[in-house]
Amino acid sequence: MTSPLMSTPGAVSAESPDSGVAAHYGDPAHEGRAMERSSAWVDRSNRGVVRVDGPDRLGWLNDLTSQSTKGLVPGTATEALILDTRGHLRHHLSLVDDGEAVWIHTEPGGGAPLAAFLDSMRFMLRVEVEDLGDSRAVLTVLGPDRAKAVEAASLGDVPVRAAEDGTDLFLPVERLSAAAEALTAAGARPAGMWAYEAQRIAGHRVRPGLDTDDRTIPHEVDWVGRAVDLEKGCYPGQETVARVHNLGRPPRRLVMLHLDGTAERLPEVGSPIELEGRPVGRVGTSARHHELGPIALGVLKRSAPVDADLVVEGIAAGQEVVVDPDTGANAQITLRRRPR
Repeated sequence: MTSPLMSTPGAVSAESPDSGVAAHYGDPAHEGRAMERSSAWVDRSNRGVVRVDGPDRLGWLNDLTSQSTKGLVPGTATEALILDTRGHLRHHLSLVDDGEAVWIHTEPGGGAPLAAFLDSMRFMLRVEVEDLGDSRAVLTVLGPDRAKAVEAASLGDVPVRAAEDGTDLFLPVERLSAAAEALTAAGARPAGMWAYEAQRIAGHRVRPGLDTDDRTIPHEVDWVGRAVDLEKGCYPGQETVARVHNLGRPPRRLVMLHLDGTAERLPEVGSPIELEGRPVGRVGTSARHHELGPIALGVLKRSAPVDADLVVEGIAAGQEVVVDPDTGANAQITLRRRPR
């Protein structure tokens, strides 16, 4: 579905998986600067939206996900993972509770599968699950002045997820254009997914399904602490998370790659990362940042040297360590010999 905000002057459509929303509005460099220095709004109406209400919702989500939600304070933004029994990702949730319901957004195309899974896990609990992908749209406001812009826009009573990296508005679809116009009038600049993705990559935040694969575990991609609470009780996949945290090191580690700026192209998602002609990992998302130039996220074997120069599709790449090779292994184990 094409967003109504594609009629905004200068809008150029993004490519899959973000087709239907804008890649940029004519000047991605200035759009990126607005995200960092003032305020900007980003059309993310392609995101899946799911609403969960009912008095048991927070305890129920606490039992299903990697995040502690049982005592979640209304208005507190968080992330959560639904893992399989081996600790591999099934769903990533960006969520907030408004005191009456939990509002969730997830990757494009992910709302319906998430809602179906949650609905299948209700059993006798007092929860209701709705897939609102056709009726609600996410508009994200970023930058140090974003709170002022949202307040000045007077958007009324809409669910708001205010996180460290941006404020997500869960708007009725029919109000999307009016909200964007009000934010623009309040000083927020229209910005596309080009600048948004560049900021996300620079912030070392992985995107599920692009920076992850079917073998990804949370420790590998810096989700522990952000989307995984190590102190909470049982949930599917917890055994793997606890084992890596206490005893082992994850087999792979997240890096940010600084790509050679003379290359005219960006690498494809899933392309091998090579060290001296040998594959040592895979590249995920990439973008051109207004200050850093071409950057990407990648996952390397833990054994790959942290100071090695790498190559992706013939493009030279320097690595910035995000996940330390020695992450995990927090247990202190002392072996004692039995006296003779």
